[in-house]
Amino acid sequence: MSKKKKKIMIIILAVLVFLLLEWLFIGYRFNFGPFKGLGDIRMAKLPGNAESYGMDTLEELENSPLKGKKVLFLGSSVTYGAASLREGIPEYFAVRFGCEITKEAVSGTTLTDDKTSSYVHRLLTKVDPAEDYALVVVQLSTNDASKSKPLGEIAEGFALSEFDTHTVTGAMEYIIAYCRETWGCPVVFYTGSRYDSEAYAAMVQRLMELRDKWGIGVLDLWHDDAFNAISDAERQLYMNDSIHPTKAGYREWWCPELETQLLAYLDRIG
Repeated sequence: MSKKKKKIMIIILAVLVFLLLEWLFIGYRFNFGPFKGLGDIRMAKLPGNAESYGMDTLEELENSPLKGKKVLFLGSSVTYGAASLREGIPEYFAVRFGCEITKEAVSGTTLTDDKTSSYVHRLLTKVDPAEDYALVVVQLSTNDASKSKPLGEIAEGFALSEFDTHTVTGAMEYIIAYCRETWGCPVVFYTGSRYDSEAYAAMVQRLMELRDKWGIGVLDLWHDDAFNAISDAERQLYMNDSIHPTKAGYREWWCPELETQLLAYLDRIG
């Protein structure tokens, strides 16, 4: 083999090794790609992901308003359970409310419809319109804030054709209108707990305005000072970062509050 061919082979090998190491790091650090299973190894070591925080030991509510009914969860990594070994809000609700869940959640995705992984696109292509959903629960995605997606404006009307789904507001309105037209069921959005993001704060405020327009439910973890005033030790147990809860964070902190607010909303609308 000539020196030139050897040099080319060495370069190719170096590139392959670099790509392998990069994918190994991405899999371990971000639970993504062909080696995402390595991320499970890391997450399983977190104190907040101990087996004792699993949802399977929860007790079902008495007289659950969703007993035996189907509930659709639409979201990104927080709904997916990216930092909790995929055990989070949908799984908590399934046990506590005795409902049958559909979890349409993909990490890194946005409400804003500019990719095939968006909330809107997946709602239209991945969710069976013939299903009999009694409730749709939508995550107010932090990815729209971190990716600087345009907030947009609230439309004057209620028709699907009026909403600009390339904006956060338009996508939210489209999802609400589509779910109501398709399943005729209540739609609720839930926020994350408070973290340092002006863009996400603006999204939360817009969600409150849409609540007034549409009469949707909003499960609000953002505004309550007392709810967000946890100790440093609790935060370390409950959160993997500023956005993603561990199993303990879902079970002990977020989900009981979401449950209380959801029960109040369902009682209010009858």
